[in-house]
Amino acid sequence: MTDREKIKELKKAVAPFSKSEMGTSIRQLINTLVPLLLLWGAGYGLFHVSPIISIVCAVIASSFVVRTFIIFHDCTHGSFFKNRKLNAVVGNITGVITTFPYEQWKREHLIHHASSSNLDERGVGDIWMMTTEEYNEASKWQRFCYRSYRHPIIMFGVGPLYLILVSNRMNAKNAKKKERLNTYYTTLALVVMLVVMSLLFGWQAMLIVQGISMYIAAVLGIWLFYIQHTFEDSYFENEQDWDYVKAAVEGSSYYQLPKLLQWISGNIGYHHVHHLAPRIPNYELEEAHEKTPPLQRVTTITLKTSFESLRYKLYDASNKRFITFKEYAALKSASNRGLL
Repeated sequence: MTDREKIKELKKAVAPFSKSEMGTSIRQLINTLVPLLLLWGAGYGLFHVSPIISIVCAVIASSFVVRTFIIFHDCTHGSFFKNRKLNAVVGNITGVITTFPYEQWKREHLIHHASSSNLDERGVGDIWMMTTEEYNEASKWQRFCYRSYRHPIIMFGVGPLYLILVSNRMNAKNAKKKERLNTYYTTLALVVMLVVMSLLFGWQAMLIVQGISMYIAAVLGIWLFYIQHTFEDSYFENEQDWDYVKAAVEGSSYYQLPKLLQWISGNIGYHHVHHLAPRIPNYELEEAHEKTPPLQRVTTITLKTSFESLRYKLYDASNKRFITFKEYAALKSASNRGLL
């Protein structure tokens, strides 16, 4: 069987799962949004009784914010409901809850899917990644910025704040009017919500309940996105050799999580399945993986091994793998001594 035939068969195998079920989607909305709103309500209502209880409520609520984002994410792919308008309505509502403008994120994320693992098409909807060649040619300032960006404290400490307060509030220069207005409306709705909560319960309660839950959720979101594409033998190719299916199943990992964390993250650990067929709703990803043997042979990352990916900083295109800064320095030294 040729590669083209294998690709065709693989797409055919997962096609039956690319159908949303209204009942399942409604149940997921209920078991996600109702607990989230109850936890937020308890956090606000009990703040003057005990701020500690509010903090606990906010921490637990963050997991439901992540699940809400997965619903938002599915809506942008048109996979949560069959009806396009219903996806847009629910997507915009969950977008306000999670601080993400629906139209902006939908466009950028679709670009990410269309160009994931393509070395010539990076820069939209992905994490900044330099190849060893690019890093070698970069100025000292560019290297400093890149090393800072890839440092865990910046990526997972400052990054969530930048995402919530800056990135999600800005439109791209080429954004169309509909997208620009949607970003403004989302930000306005978010501001109104926060002001109302502040007036009703006090700004301190608002900062603790909304601030903690949104910040932790953003940290988890960045972590999930990072870990799904940053592993040692992740697939990357230049445009002329890039292949969509290979990018999906070899450039996206299977993040094998404990059942509770899998539920909280809305099955997004089956990222290889999602990239292969973005129209599969989150609640069908696991079954698609289990019933498609070729998809079970992809790179599997566990909760324990996932932390190794924090070491990977540069992509070595010649050896087709991620390397650490220490490995880069060793390769550079060997090259300077004429050993390579």
